[in-house]
Parts: sequence; C-alpha cells; structure tokens
Amino acid sequence: MQFPERFSDLPEYAFPRLRALLADHPAGGEVMHMSIGEPKHPMPSFVGQVIAQNLGGFGKYPANDGTPELLEAISGWIGRRYNVAVGPNRIMTLNGTREGLFNAALALSPETRNGARPVILMPNPFYQVYAMAALALGAEPVYVPATAETGFLPDYEALPPEVLDRVTIAYICSPGNPQGAIASREYLARLMALAEKHDFRIFSDECYSEIWRDTPPPGALDVANSTGTDPERVFVFHSLSKRSNLPGLRSGFVAGGPEGIRQIRKLRAFAGAPLPLPIQAVSVAAWNDEAHVEASRALYQAKFDLADRIFADVAGYRCPEGGFFLWLPVPDGEAATLKLWTETGLRVLPGAYLAREVDGINPGAGFIRVALVADHDDTERGLTTLHSCLYGRD
Repeated sequence: MQFPERFSDLPEYAFPRLRALLADHPAGGEVMHMSIGEPKHPMPSFVGQVIAQNLGGFGKYPANDGTPELLEAISGWIGRRYNVAVGPNRIMTLNGTREGLFNAALALSPETRNGARPVILMPNPFYQVYAMAALALGAEPVYVPATAETGFLPDYEALPPEVLDRVTIAYICSPGNPQGAIASREYLARLMALAEKHDFRIFSDECYSEIWRDTPPPGALDVANSTGTDPERVFVFHSLSKRSNLPGLRSGFVAGGPEGIRQIRKLRAFAGAPLPLPIQAVSVAAWNDEAHVEASRALYQAKFDLADRIFADVAGYRCPEGGFFLWLPVPDGEAATLKLWTETGLRVLPGAYLAREVDGINPGAGFIRVALVADHDDTERGLTTLHSCLYGRD
C-alpha cells in the first residue's frame, strides 16, 4: 500500500522521538517531567460549577462558529487587551490553537502563487504544526533561522525577493516557543509592510501572550490596526490552555479579516469539530475573568526569577521574555537530555527535535527545552538538579 510522499520531509513528532531516545535507559532517579508544556497551575475555580450548570448542553449539537455569548466574550477580551475593536464576524472558536493553525492554512493558502509552488514561511525552531500545514497543502516549507543572531525571531526580510513573491503565509510565534522571544511593535510593523509588499498573510501564534516577565507583549491585531494594514492580511490565534491553565479544555479562537474568517468557517463546517456547549460556557467565563490570569502570571514570574538565580553563571543563559520555557545552551541537546535522564531522572526535550536541519545546520541542536510548568518547589528542585548535572555546580 502506498502512502503520500509529501509528508516524507516530516520527521517523527518530538515526543515519540524523545521516548525512543530514552526507551532503553532506566531513569537515574525519581522521575521529574520538564519536557512538555502542560500547565500545572490551578485551573480557575469556576470551571466545575459552570460545567455543572450547563451539563445538558452535552445533549445538543453545538454551533459551528461559536455561541453568540462566546464570540462576544472573545471580542470583549480583544478590546480590553489590545484596545482594538474586532466584531464577532471576525472571530471563530477553535479546539485549541493547533486546529486553527493547521486548518486556516488549508482555507486561506492558494494552490499556486505567481504560477509556481507556494511557499509557507516559519521560524526555525518552530511549533511542528506549521510544517505539517505546509506539507498538507503541497506548499514548500521554508525554515528561517530564529537564533541569537536574529534575536530568536525569524528575519523574513532577508529572504530573496523571488522567494517572498511565492509566499502565501508567514507564521510567527510571540512569545516564542521554544525561545520565549517577544516580537516588538516595530518587528511586527516591518513584517506587515513586507506582507503588503509581497502580498502574503501573517499567521500570528499568540497562545503564550498572557505569560510575560515585565511588559505585556504587543499583539498583531493591535499593530495591524495602528498601521492601517489590511485586516485580511493578519490572523491571530489564541488559546485558554496557557492563559487559563486549561490545556484539556481545548478551547481557543482565530481572529482576522471577515472574508478570511468566512472561508475558515466554511471549511470548519465540513471538516471541523465545534466546541461542546458546556465547554463554550466555561470559555465565556474564562475570557471574562482576569484575576486567575494575573495570579498564574505571578507564579511564572517568580519562576523566571528562580531560573535567573540558578543559571546566573551559565554562559549563554537567557531568561525568556514570555512563555514558560527555558532554552538552555548545551554542547549537544540529545546527549544532555540522555545524561539528565540516566543520571537524575529529569526529563527534558532536545532542541533539535523542534527544528529542521537547513544547509547542514540544525539551530536547535545546541539547546534543550525545559518547561517551567510545575509548582515553585518542584521547579526549583528540577532546575537545581539540572544545573548540578550539566553545568557542574553541586
């Protein structure tokens, strides 16, 4: 039996690769999980009550696009957070951002661009769904280094014009996964000018937007509004997974131009799964409440300070501006991951598993990604163990 060749460029997903790396090696101590970005802070206290009050909704088919109450709640949050008016006709609910980041590309990227194979841009390292979306479309994924030399953000402006003229979509993640870099207003404005010049869309993955160290990250919708960028050119993706510590709720949204959202909704009607009504009710409550978000952010900020203290003597250490991952420099990410596992039981992720080799270089190979999702005490224990094992401090 034959299988599609278009996915042959895609290696195994990061976590099966990690399991295979560690499979034949026993843990060298009590197992500590710091590889997966699954928030462990308390979920909002109202979740159970809201689900109980709306339990009967599981007996009904939910609206494909989102209930009016949920669309209004999201619209209100966008207005409060970014001071920009985005009506419900410019929003669609999602089963988390991964669904939207994939399906929006299917809905909005044309089959050809200027008579040639389309290009989809993405940072390297990157969230793996970007590449899968490009390959599913038959587009050419172009992996653009996001390294220390570029501020851990992709320099799309440096690409040749003949490549940019084939671009249909450029993905950006801010705060970034895995490096935690934040795209400034100036960076986003330049990207939008580039998109206007070469006629492509920007997909801004902002699922970590509410976890930041010092200053709230700017949003692409805000910058697009202030620069007069065509609303059909910019689509943003948000989720309650990180913001509200609800990764299992699978609830998020995409917002952009009304015609683009209409096309995304049309695809979703045939090939998507709308959110169950009780989940939508919880989502309304979550988008309307900031107290739980502020409390969770304070916990992350305390862990940023903890990491600064523990890794102060590590050359190349850089605390993230946002998000909840450390991107720690090591000679070899796989070797460091295996050493940590076999000597301490600590589980992290090799940076190479989040990147692609281009011209013989994998920009993630000299890093490990460490998730700061556990409580403060467990995080301190894990980071102290990591430092002692890899960087030589007892």
